[in-house]
Amino acid sequence: MGRQTSAIVEQSLRMLLENNTILPQLDGTKREQAFQSLGAILSTPNKMHKAFLRITLDSGVVVRIPAYRIQHNDALGPYKGGIRFHETVNEDEVTNLAALMTLKNALHDVPFGGGKGGVSISPRQFSERELYMICKKYVQYFSDILGPDKDIPAPDMGTGEREMDWMTAEYKSIHPGKPYLGSFTGKSISCGGSLGRREATGKGVYFSFRYVLDYVNEHLSLLDLHQNPYVETAKKYMNKPLSLAIQGFGNVGSVIAAEAFREGKHRVVAVSDRNVTLYQEQGLPIDKLINYCQLHQGELPANEEQLQLADVKAEVLDREAVLYSDVDVLFLAALEEQLRVDNIHNVKANVIVEGANAPITGEADEVLAQRQAIVIPDILANAGGVIVSYFEWLQGKDTRFFSEEQVYELLYDKMKTTLDQVLPYYFRTPQQLRQCCYNHAVTRLSNILYRQGKLY
Repeated sequence: MGRQTSAIVEQSLRMLLENNTILPQLDGTKREQAFQSLGAILSTPNKMHKAFLRITLDSGVVVRIPAYRIQHNDALGPYKGGIRFHETVNEDEVTNLAALMTLKNALHDVPFGGGKGGVSISPRQFSERELYMICKKYVQYFSDILGPDKDIPAPDMGTGEREMDWMTAEYKSIHPGKPYLGSFTGKSISCGGSLGRREATGKGVYFSFRYVLDYVNEHLSLLDLHQNPYVETAKKYMNKPLSLAIQGFGNVGSVIAAEAFREGKHRVVAVSDRNVTLYQEQGLPIDKLINYCQLHQGELPANEEQLQLADVKAEVLDREAVLYSDVDVLFLAALEEQLRVDNIHNVKANVIVEGANAPITGEADEVLAQRQAIVIPDILANAGGVIVSYFEWLQGKDTRFFSEEQVYELLYDKMKTTLDQVLPYYFRTPQQLRQCCYNHAVTRLSNILYRQGKLY
């Protein structure tokens, strides 16, 4: 478990230990022992799997590529988590992300445990055939631990429905006659995927942002500024158009931008990808940028010639400039650790929404807390993907499929339920929203693990 995640979980355990309404049947030494046991369980994964995939490249050269599948906890159900293809993938990163999945599923009452996978490659450096072989080998090497009722991977950074289709087909060939539709989620519609799955994370992120501000507006007369310093911050952004910046313009960031653009209330003034930041104070034409990206391998226009081709007027800036834009709201939908102690003082936004996993370090989070900035954390905001993965898993078991409208309705209902549980607590205390979410998740895990007899 990563240092920041571990620190927040430890704080939750200390707070819940002192709260006698949590596991009220335990007191004294038995209570302390139970929470020590809970800490040991949450801080370590159940199983760690590592392999070196042997791949023959198009050149004829044989390479060995590190691959991982970390199974953190399955108290709530089968392990669940994406498979990431990125050059930074390593055992520690995947282990931390698996722990986050355990907590995320517990927070949103999704009947899955936490898992995560990764392959240490830069996908752009491999041909389509080579990527296909990597996917096949991944399933072959880990086939014994994967399955609809064991461990259910999904797309993550560097993977998508194409890779999930390949992996599902390989799983089916290895396990003939066995149920296979639920072995992977995030598949294409033609291969048993769910409508709305690709857009689910981005839609959930934007929904969370809107709901937090709407909640303050609706309940303002009941909120006590002395109990929660973040109410004053939220009041500044109520009932007025806001300027938004979005780091990352992939599956998550582009959907966030599209949601804001379609709603029309707020203007997206800055977006970025791995190459560039585009800035336009009056608001960017998101529809044109999405059309351009669809025709140019997902990349934003990066110079004046490309902007003319896209029919977009914007200022071209360095890719990190999006982080320091003078905006009301910053959405982080790229990589981990984007806001750090060395750059956090240059960030002007006072509402920050985590579309990516762990994009803010613990030290930067503390600075934001001192500024009374509202941070809507990854564990809360970006759960749309796993929630709709759950719906896809259910549809695969039933072989009856929801319409796109039904999927979004179910998604928003699920996220609204979670928000309605954590926001009253958040606005009654001086704690950050991240800590409130962790408290809620750890509380649920403590009850389940105790009833399963795993805390003594």
